[in-house]
This record gives sequence, C-alpha cells and structure tokens, in this order.
Amino acid sequence: MYRTSDYDFDLPPHLIAQAPSARRSDSRLLDVDRATSAISHRSFADLPSLFKPGDVLVLNETKVFPARLLGQRSGGGEAEIFLLQPMPAGPDVWTALVRPGAKLKPGRRVVVGAELEVEILDSTPGGERIVRLATPLPLDDAIQRYGRIPLPPYVSRSPTEEDRERYQTVYATQAGSVAAPTAGLHFTPELLAAVEAAGVKIARLVLHVGVGTFRPIEVEDPAAHAMHSEWYEVPQAAAAAINGSKAAGGAVWAVGTTSVRTLETAVSQSGEVQIGSGWTDIFIRPPYRFRVVDRMITNFHLPRSTLLMLVAAFAGYNLALEAYRQAIAQEYRFYSYGDAMVIR
Repeated sequence: MYRTSDYDFDLPPHLIAQAPSARRSDSRLLDVDRATSAISHRSFADLPSLFKPGDVLVLNETKVFPARLLGQRSGGGEAEIFLLQPMPAGPDVWTALVRPGAKLKPGRRVVVGAELEVEILDSTPGGERIVRLATPLPLDDAIQRYGRIPLPPYVSRSPTEEDRERYQTVYATQAGSVAAPTAGLHFTPELLAAVEAAGVKIARLVLHVGVGTFRPIEVEDPAAHAMHSEWYEVPQAAAAAINGSKAAGGAVWAVGTTSVRTLETAVSQSGEVQIGSGWTDIFIRPPYRFRVVDRMITNFHLPRSTLLMLVAAFAGYNLALEAYRQAIAQEYRFYSYGDAMVIR
C-alpha cells in the first residue's frame, strides 16, 4: 500500500507556470500509453488524432467566479473575504474564508467597495465564517464588479484582466468554482470542432471545484485523509451520450480529474452513468477499479496531493511517477497554467 510520501517529487521552481501560454492549444502534451508503458511528446493540438469515431469526450462546464473580495475592516485595516459557496439561508449568505481571522469575528463588517459590504454573521467549527453580502446591485453583478479571480497559491503574482478569460475554459457556463478545471484550459473552439469532426461526441457535466483541491494531505496514511466534498451534476444528455458510447464499444475520455471524479461517483452498480446531482467526496487512489473512464486528459499536479494519487490510480503508480520524471527532465510547465498529459 502506498504512503503519502510515495507521491513526493522535487520540482524546480522555474517549471511552475506563472502565466498561460500564448495560445491555449500551444501547450505540450505528454502521451502515456498504459498498454505499452511508452511515453511520447506531442502538442495539445495533436489531440484530435488520438480519438476514434464513436468515442465520447467529457467536459466539466463549471465556471470560476471572482471569489476574492478585498476591503477595509470597520475598525481600520485590510481584510480579505474568500467566498466559498452560498448557504440555504438565501443567495446573499455565504460560507467564506477570512483574513485576518482574529479580527473578523461575528458582528464585524468589511467595506469592499461603494456598493458592497460584507457582514460576518457566524463562525463554523472548521474556522470558516458565515457572511452576508450587502449590496444595492444584483448580487452576481456586485461579485463580478468587486471580486478578483482566485489564482492558485503557487501563482506568485496578482491576477490581471487576462486571467478573467484565461483562467477559465472556453466552454464554462455554470459559475460556482473557486479554481479552474485546468485540463480544459487547453481547448479552443476550433479544437473542439476538430474533435467532433473526428466522429467524437461531446458530453457536458458540472463539478464545482472547491478550495479543498489545494489542501495537502497531512497524514502519512492516505486512508486517514478527510476528503473534501464538491457539488456535481450529470445531465440527461451527458449520461445518454456516455452510456451510448460505452455500449457501442467507444472510449470515454474524461477531461480533468473533476470529470473523472464525477463519472466514477455517478456510475450505478450495473455500470451505467446515472443522471442527477449531489455532493461527492470520492477519493480515488491505488488500488482502484475504474468503471466508466477509459482515457484521461489532465495537467500536472502538486506532490503529495489527492489529484496525483488519482492519476497514479489510473496510469499505475510506477508509470505515473515515471511520466512525471520525464516531464520534469523535458521541462514541461507544471500546474494550473502548465502543460497537459493524456493517459490512454
């Protein structure tokens, strides 16, 4: 059984991509063949040539919203409210992370802008806050106007206007994520059109990426890790396309670990993907038998992370770690704005 330390690797800091490539599909693509253990190097634009007619490509349509609100505390001093998700109490009540936590107790207020204030209502057992957003604007408009795109912690710069477009897939439609499903960042409308022209169906589902995706595993036994929960939805059209493709002998290509986790959550005992929505805390790591996904497109992930463990479960531990060694040796760009890998 693998331990958390078995998923460690040394990454030269200059390989952590700090900005997107000039064009989305210009990214490199590490091609990993599970049948032969062969590893080859391609461009992401080569992807359509790898499909067969009748395959299905599964996209996560979640959209990153500008979750970071920066403002001033009522008593003076800077404050940050990092919105997580709305509460059942109403669209203006959210769970959030706050900074500085010691200064933002229930009853305090943060002025974000002329038309947006945040009131701290309560604390949660996990140290989060329950907050109310007060604005005369439509709430979505206020968040779009005053919020900042929440770039990952390893991107050591402030977000720009370019990030509002590039830290977002071209097919994103449903706001709710605080991090992008980054394997999808490489697709362009032209590339998706080429995939469909190759006789491939495209299925669209949603998993809203939570802040837990960046939290490291702090225990040596992965089984003792408390996996975070994320909301997903599988529409009828997606389930029909995926089940139809599998029944006809086609391969299911999942774009990103988010699509993988959604599909492996939604599969029934009979092996069919079910329509529906809910919360998933599925933690995929070796050994794991995949019931839906046949191919995976993914970016390169942090060491000791649940995402790297998922990749190892799909590719096989030794092949996955060898792929990472070769990617580092060939100076692939890592993490959210980095290059991609296809495992087939």
